[in-house]
Amino acid sequence: MNLVSVRVSTTHDRIRSLCLLVGALLFLALSGCAVNPVTGEQDFVMFGEDTELEMGRSYHPKIMAEYGRYEDEALQAYVQSVGERMAAVSHRDDLVYRFTVLDSPVINAFALPGGYIYITRGLMAYLNSEAELAAVLGHEIGHVTARHGVRQQSAAQAANLGYTLGAILLPELRGAASQNVFNILGGALLSGYGREHELESDRLGAEYLAKAGYTPDAMIDVISVLKNQQTFAESEARKQGREPQGYHGLFASHPDNDTRLQQVVAEADQYIDARGGKVNREAYLQQIDGMTFGDSEAQGIRSDNEFYHLPMRFALAFPEGWHINNNPDSLQAIAPEGKAFMEMGATDINRKLTPKQFIQQRLKVSDLRSGQAIGSHGLEGYTGITVQQNKPLRIGVVYLRDQAFIFFATTENSRQFNDYDGRFLSTINSLHTLREDEFDKARELKIQVVRVDSGDSYTQWAAHSRISNSPMQQLRLLNDDYPSGELQHGQLAKRVR
Repeated sequence: MNLVSVRVSTTHDRIRSLCLLVGALLFLALSGCAVNPVTGEQDFVMFGEDTELEMGRSYHPKIMAEYGRYEDEALQAYVQSVGERMAAVSHRDDLVYRFTVLDSPVINAFALPGGYIYITRGLMAYLNSEAELAAVLGHEIGHVTARHGVRQQSAAQAANLGYTLGAILLPELRGAASQNVFNILGGALLSGYGREHELESDRLGAEYLAKAGYTPDAMIDVISVLKNQQTFAESEARKQGREPQGYHGLFASHPDNDTRLQQVVAEADQYIDARGGKVNREAYLQQIDGMTFGDSEAQGIRSDNEFYHLPMRFALAFPEGWHINNNPDSLQAIAPEGKAFMEMGATDINRKLTPKQFIQQRLKVSDLRSGQAIGSHGLEGYTGITVQQNKPLRIGVVYLRDQAFIFFATTENSRQFNDYDGRFLSTINSLHTLREDEFDKARELKIQVVRVDSGDSYTQWAAHSRISNSPMQQLRLLNDDYPSGELQHGQLAKRVR
């Protein structure tokens, strides 16, 4: 077929031509296919292994800058040793794998092409055995050995290449509608890859678990842990009127009795010797004893409705019952059912401006009304109300040393603003220099692994815990007792102090 001579006259013909072109491009690209290290079959890839390794090397520093490395060398060495045991029985044992614990409370693990694998301390806190840790690492190793990242990147580039060439060869395809069709085709291809890739990584992780001497059932145990986390996060999000966030991919969304998952994990049974697979629960719990839980001191500490930041030496209080999100560059507070919202950030003061002038010149707000000076706790500040997206928005700026603390606050709808504005003002006025008697509250929380005594219960532990949101349920999640399990006398369990 001479593609240049094709003339498309209808939407149907255009879509048909797009599909034919995508197929032709993919067919022609087969000459660049590579043998999959796992299956031995040909995969469509547009990168060689050298490029794959370079991708990992180039992105690794960016990951470290974003999350930070958890500064516990014994724990880092332990995770590296477990990961190397898994990698040694993988389909790409010639790679040098780097396993890094990230200093983040977010529940996550992921891999870069070329053997760079990450797990957050946030996820490690909720695992309960070395086998479960190995399952997470094995799943991520599976992404590397099967070259999932490279294959998805290749599919994305093929879709973009298809549109670019099509627009050159077929002038009729240069419109926005045709671009949208290609975006849909590319997106469908990538989402399909993603679902299959996650299940393939589950299968590979279970195989590597068994070959390394662990029980493959740990893969299902981890997915159960993540499902409980997802259920809890969805429940909390519903109460706060926000979207839940969870662990990537299908790994988190599997039901633990999913037929396909059960099948791929069962396939690993052929690799188990007569002794069965290791779990190593106590060894793992000893390793995470003393690990930071939740926010680190560098990030600032949430305690109930209060927030303490030791390095920056400030504290403030949000309304009681509000959910506080501690982001790298801001604090967010959300009222129950999402009816009101506040955000606070800080930036350097570079010019000698009054707080009112700062709002006008730095924040570019010239229509502030109901303005008033702030003088709480000996600090200088100013606040007022403007309108944004047809809703009132309270803005506040408070100076603390050489930084301006900037507050934005609004409500779900305009009618509710007056009901919440008093609480907005109270929060802005609560900002103060961290007092000496607050230093202990600004210290990070730690996981303690203890032997359960006869008088212990989740109710008692929650009452003495500084976990700010749903402490009893989070303690149950930590010990795989969610939603209603109870501590058993004599067991090793995790609490937070």
